[in-house]
Amino acid sequence: MTNRTFTIIKPNAVGQQHTGEILTIIEKAGFRILALKMVCLSRSDVEKFYHIHKERPFFRTLSLFMTAGPIVVAVLEKENAVADFRALIGATDPVKAAEHTIRKYFAESKTRNAIHASDSDENAAWEASFFFSDKEIIETRYQLPIPAEEIDKD
Repeated sequence: MTNRTFTIIKPNAVGQQHTGEILTIIEKAGFRILALKMVCLSRSDVEKFYHIHKERPFFRTLSLFMTAGPIVVAVLEKENAVADFRALIGATDPVKAAEHTIRKYFAESKTRNAIHASDSDENAAWEASFFFSDKEIIETRYQLPIPAEEIDKD
């Protein structure tokens, strides 16, 4: 069954100009990008988005990190999207991340781990709605404007 997940390319990866490389890895792994944009988070945004972590000792560091620069957010689609994407990005700690995962390639530490992934279908839907309206999520696939057999007939 095709479903969706949500991701954030975090400030360190954006700042080090890894956004394009990360998006290429995502697409080559079979994910389709349905929505994509660059934004800057305020502290208030971080408190709302990461509300489940608000009482944890790392929240202050997380808040400072996530407001340090722009992020790139995206809604992705693929069969088994949540689990497959979490496997693609690797463990939170890049030292423990499997080879050829996004975090193994681009993360600097457990905090500056380059990328976020939803952990469930329900959270993916909520996280996507935090950043995107329904009309910003594009499900339409590319279609040639003229029949393929008529291309390059001239």
